[in-house]
This record gives sequence, C-alpha cells and structure tokens, in this order.
Amino acid sequence: MSIKVRNYYYLIAGVLAVLFAFTHAWNGQSAVLPTLDISPISVDTQTVFTYVWHIITAENLVFGIAFIFMSFQSERSKIRFAAWMIAAILIVRLMVILGVTAVVDVSGLMNSFIDSIAIVIYVALIILGTRIEKKQYRGQPQQSSIGQ
Repeated sequence: MSIKVRNYYYLIAGVLAVLFAFTHAWNGQSAVLPTLDISPISVDTQTVFTYVWHIITAENLVFGIAFIFMSFQSERSKIRFAAWMIAAILIVRLMVILGVTAVVDVSGLMNSFIDSIAIVIYVALIILGTRIEKKQYRGQPQQSSIGQ
C-alpha cells in the first residue's frame, strides 16, 4: 500500500493552515495577549478575548490537519463538500475581520492587509483543489463525475 498525494492544492493549504495556527498562537502569546494584562479591562473581557484568540488557533490547526488528510484521498466527491464549507468559513472570517475593522477603526484596515492576503491565497488554493478532476490511472479511462 503506497500513500500518494492526490491533491497538491489541499496539501499546500493544509501545511499553510498548520503554519498559520502556530504563527497565530506565537503572535498571541508574545505580542497580543500580554497587552491584556497591562490594559485596564475587566477579567471577563480578558478571558473572552483570550479564548476567542485560541479558538481561531485551534480552528486553523483542525483545518490544516483536515486538508492534509484530504490531500491523500482518491474520492474527491466525498471531500469536496468539506473543502467548500471550510472555504466558506474562511470567507466569512475575512468579511468579519474587514467589516469590524472598518466600523471600529477604518485606518486599521491596512494593519489587516497581510492577514487578508493570506486568507485569500488560502481560499484560492482550496477552490483550485475542488476543481481537480480524477486523472487517468494505469491506462484506465477517466471516470465521469456525472450523476455522483
């Protein structure tokens, strides 16, 4: 039994998502979350901000692991829905980031530029991965996806 990558777009998206999870956690622990300790905000607000930060980190890690596993699957029709759902979640996440930033402090939109580009590239890789059709293996005719 050999393990073969069937979808390199998903593999790259998965590796990026795991990397995003680690950089998000690192940035949070080193730069963002320590400022909560010196800010005059309530403990309840600190707690909510901290767990929301870690939810995003965990979500990125889960998405990354899912895409890495999905990159090895041969039945694309079975994983396509999951890929589209994750892409939709990421698009909504980007809309929330940009929308809240624009409402609260429109000048802060440039601070989210790098994150926005990363999410757009991530979603593009996912969408490209959903468009891959099953290739011809060992001289067998390509299977039609009609009716599946």
